[in-house]
Amino acid sequence: MINILKIFMVLVLVLISMKILAENNQQELGMSATGTFEVKLDPQNDEGVPAGRMVIHKEYTGGLVGKGVGQMISKRTEGGAAVYSAIEEFEGSVNGKTGSFTLFHNGFMSASKQSLEVIIVEGSGAGELKGITGSLDIIQENGKHSYVLEYQQ
Repeated sequence: MINILKIFMVLVLVLISMKILAENNQQELGMSATGTFEVKLDPQNDEGVPAGRMVIHKEYTGGLVGKGVGQMISKRTEGGAAVYSAIEEFEGSVNGKTGSFTLFHNGFMSASKQSLEVIIVEGSGAGELKGITGSLDIIQENGKHSYVLEYQQ
């Protein structure tokens, strides 16, 4: 009887250890949220400056539910190359956790290449999103916007 009890206790300890390892691996691997968003850009009339500025208003649905508000500075050259940077404040929920965080956008486009990086500013998370880090991929197809947020917390 004592041997069966010892075997049972060892099995329980193994199962608990496996659960803890699985939870730690999930945190290390990160999580994702996907969905769509609507965006409205309001051009600002800044005279005498070398770049344009717009106020950004976004409405997110899917894994992100909430609003994004920010400002974008952009420049297009006569040759067609363009750059932009933006700071966006998101407030809402990520996969059911509520709070807020800051996104930083940095993009470049020319005839030969393009790049876009959108990151969560480390330390900007608040509420249940405190400690969130990660990046946001924006997908534009047929005039629609979708996203994939890869994050850790």
